[in-house]
Amino acid sequence: MPKVLILRFSSIGDIVLTTPVIRCIKQQVPGAEVHYCTKQGFRGILEHNPYVNKVHVLGESLSELVRQLKAENFDYVVDLHNNLRTRVIKTRLGKPSKSFNKLNYEKWLMVNFKVNRLPHTHIVDRYLAAASALGIQDDGKGLDYFIPAQNEVELYTLPEPFRQGYVAFAIGAQHYTKRLPTERIIELCEKLQSQIILLGGKEDIPVGEEVATYFTRSTNNDQRTTIIYNACGRYSLNGSASLVRQAELVVSHDTGLMHIAAAFQKDIISVWGNTIPEFGMYPFRTRYKVLEVNGLSCRPCSKIGYSKCPKGHFKCMREIDFNELTKLDFRT
Repeated sequence: MPKVLILRFSSIGDIVLTTPVIRCIKQQVPGAEVHYCTKQGFRGILEHNPYVNKVHVLGESLSELVRQLKAENFDYVVDLHNNLRTRVIKTRLGKPSKSFNKLNYEKWLMVNFKVNRLPHTHIVDRYLAAASALGIQDDGKGLDYFIPAQNEVELYTLPEPFRQGYVAFAIGAQHYTKRLPTERIIELCEKLQSQIILLGGKEDIPVGEEVATYFTRSTNNDQRTTIIYNACGRYSLNGSASLVRQAELVVSHDTGLMHIAAAFQKDIISVWGNTIPEFGMYPFRTRYKVLEVNGLSCRPCSKIGYSKCPKGHFKCMREIDFNELTKLDFRT
């Protein structure tokens, strides 16, 4: 029985994007036992995945983690993070392994010189390639996300206007330059003209309240067609995923909930600021529409993001044309 270890420490979206590798190994390698190593904060994404036999967690001591992993006596290691710590783990385990191609040079060229040498491949394809020595092939089934029954959100628990349908808007993102400014979130909500549930963490509560207050105080209440429920910080990740699963449409920045939405094959409006879909992390195998500003000489300014716009103008978010929403020509 082959015993396979998958390494990916973070983050939410990246781990969701590795789920086709987990499933394909489990289903296509006879008798495979699949273990996954990540950080404690992301354990909940994996522990309910039926294709994962055991989750290992990186604590304060890398040496202690290596000791635990050595005791498992793995046959093969699939490194889907490819950083210093995973290289140390692979070296100390001394087992056959393969790392995925991070395309660091190609991304560097694009960020610093706007020279596009990026391949037209999704990151999921590169993840799958890292496990190709096991004989797996892409099964075409897309991403997985499993919600425990106790974390499912019943629609009857929502405010009455949202029980018959809503748009889920994931307003958060790890970096400032990957998030719309609050006034632009309000503008986009006005364009959507729907019941909208705002999703995010506790850190997104103030922005959510500002958006909700704007619409509550609208002087045209009789004509208002946008209704807001600020659910930021009210639900766990799995609870937010449940609301995404039941939404009619999902709007999201380049963030984890966008990939969770793709796992449920939702129609997605995908909003991009300083990063670009060409990095290979656009919604996977679901219908989506990209909102972005093309042709900016400063974009992309980073492969990840910043706490503020390096140029000070933040045109990549401030100049997105929301009139594009009238043309819902979803890609697949």
